[in-house]
Amino acid sequence: MSGPSVARPTPKDPQSSDELIGTRYLIRFQEDTLRHRPLWIRLIIEFVGTFILVTVAAGSGVINHYVGGGPISRTAAVVAPGAVVMAMIYAFGPLSGLHINPAVTLAFAGRRVFKAAWILPYLAAQMAGAVLSALFLQVVYGHVASGGTYPIATPGGDWRSLVMEIVLTAILVSVIVNTATGYRSIGHNAALAVGATVALLGLFASPISGASMNPARTLGPDIVGLDFNGWWVYIVGPVVGAAIAVMLIGLVRGLPDHEEREAAEGGALPLER
Repeated sequence: MSGPSVARPTPKDPQSSDELIGTRYLIRFQEDTLRHRPLWIRLIIEFVGTFILVTVAAGSGVINHYVGGGPISRTAAVVAPGAVVMAMIYAFGPLSGLHINPAVTLAFAGRRVFKAAWILPYLAAQMAGAVLSALFLQVVYGHVASGGTYPIATPGGDWRSLVMEIVLTAILVSVIVNTATGYRSIGHNAALAVGATVALLGLFASPISGASMNPARTLGPDIVGLDFNGWWVYIVGPVVGAAIAVMLIGLVRGLPDHEEREAAEGGALPLER
């Protein structure tokens, strides 16, 4: 007569263990990505991000003037800002949202997924980064006004540039808001979509208005270069374009729900425990 059977421990499935570790890693990554950051960290990122963007976007015109020719083509000049925006969304998007554009900050505020108390600090950080970038270009290469974005020098250039900036900003802000998590551009969806949009809009529209879509990008070189030709176009155009985008998004998506508001504050996680 055989004795009682003894249950043997079932060996752990290495694949299941790896999957569990992977899941925990993803959860921790998402927690870190969406967690609440202090305002001072956000402002540093907005300042640095805007500095980098303006240095790249305005730098092509400044360097072309500095070397006395045109080694940087228009295509390269408009693709470069799109590429740097894409890279910065991957690197800094989880920290501040990487607005680096007053029109984007105002759009998220209009969407009511961004704290009203943060609006002015964000705008100040963006403008400070843009001005410091322009100062850097002026000190190192000179003639920073060459990096500005001005209306085309033909009759009616101002209003045509204004219309173009309104349309371009409405398109860009629509892409940003619809690919963002709350008020933050995070991950490959936002990075690829926003970076490609910046580059593509610049490819066809830069001869008309410079395809700025960003008051800080234009006003930084204007302030340092003391050249304010058409400056109002790059304030009115992006602000009106952002407002149009927010209204369109409200029509098709409605008001932000509870989950979107939680994501805006860093409290909602896309993965469950």
